[in-house]
Amino acid sequence: MKKIGKNDRVTPKKNMKKVMTCYFIALIVLVYFVYAIIQLIKNPTDVFRIENGGLSEEESAVGYVIRNETVVQGDNYKNGMIQIKTEGERVAKGDSIYRYYSNNEETLVKKIEELDHKIQDAMENETDIFSSDIKLLENQISQKLNEASNLKDIQKISEYKKDINTKITKKAKIAGDLSPQGSYIRKLIEERSGYEKNLNSGAEYVTAPESGIVSYRVDGLENILTKESFSSLNKKFLEDLKLKTGQIVASSNEKGKIIDNFEAYIAASLSSKKSKEAKVGDNISIRLSNSQVINAKIEYIIEEEDSKLFIFQITNGLELLASYRKITFDIIWWNYTGLKVPNEALIKETAPEGGTIAGQDIYYIVRNRMGYTDKILIKILKQNESYSIITNYTNEELKEKMGYTDNELKQVKTIVLHDEIILNPKI
Repeated sequence: MKKIGKNDRVTPKKNMKKVMTCYFIALIVLVYFVYAIIQLIKNPTDVFRIENGGLSEEESAVGYVIRNETVVQGDNYKNGMIQIKTEGERVAKGDSIYRYYSNNEETLVKKIEELDHKIQDAMENETDIFSSDIKLLENQISQKLNEASNLKDIQKISEYKKDINTKITKKAKIAGDLSPQGSYIRKLIEERSGYEKNLNSGAEYVTAPESGIVSYRVDGLENILTKESFSSLNKKFLEDLKLKTGQIVASSNEKGKIIDNFEAYIAASLSSKKSKEAKVGDNISIRLSNSQVINAKIEYIIEEEDSKLFIFQITNGLELLASYRKITFDIIWWNYTGLKVPNEALIKETAPEGGTIAGQDIYYIVRNRMGYTDKILIKILKQNESYSIITNYTNEELKEKMGYTDNELKQVKTIVLHDEIILNPKI
């Protein structure tokens, strides 16, 4: 049997010492992790991945539409009118916009329709007419009928109907010259022409005094809300008009108007912080109720006791406003896009001596790459309460504003898209 040497003996005292050492190490590790977790809870070091985004400052408003408008009305307005140009259609100076019904128009139209049927019946009984002109007219009539069947615009349908009737009349005249009973057809055509002449001679056509957009929505404010009235407008005057927001102006059956298609204006009373800083000539954007965004410019500002009356000029999207006088819209004072970061990632410091912005506030962010952090100087382009749009300073800016040397420029680190930055950094 092998002897147990002195060095081979393991005493209970020695075992206990090793166990106690292990327990002590484990306790230290546990305390450290508990402490780290507590610190993490107290001072979280969340990271944020930089993405492209946008910031804007907006406010909603109620506005009054002001246009350059010319009301047009003829003498026979009591007769009622037939639209020649549709609502919102662009016209040139001198174009016929609409016409008034002539006296006895209903009776004359009925007689013309009766004669059209008689002429058509007489032509259908003529089977021996072989004219290339007639064949061409028949093809054109057939084509127009097919096209008209797909139309939804009443005005366009009316134009097609008029064109078809003209071609039918031409066909009848040719048939009258070629057919054995031509004298009968010619007599019907002459009778129809007489009625048509009486109809046209009694009608009053109203033409456009200038080019622009046609509208039949006349509300009586065309000569009140004008560009010339800017200086006399105020919040109370506009409210006293008692207009309903978003209400479509009713169409008139007696008159129409031509709207300037180059510019229009929206007047709105504002009292926000941003509106107090705005000035004439500033460019902004406007979002209409259909979500379309259009460019605008501050044309005029009227100072009032507790607010300012702004008049914004717009040069596109005019046709969208032609039916309204009072609208809701959004004013977009500014809009920036770029690298978007939360404000809690920013570190504010004071610019050192040596540059043109010495003593002013400058900002840093802390970038985290694979556990390594870098404090990086950034430039804030625009900021709201929660986020900032940032970019890197150029070398020229760092030299001028911060007083960097060429050697310091070589060590400058920059931020790029998809970098991770630390929120609430403790540096």
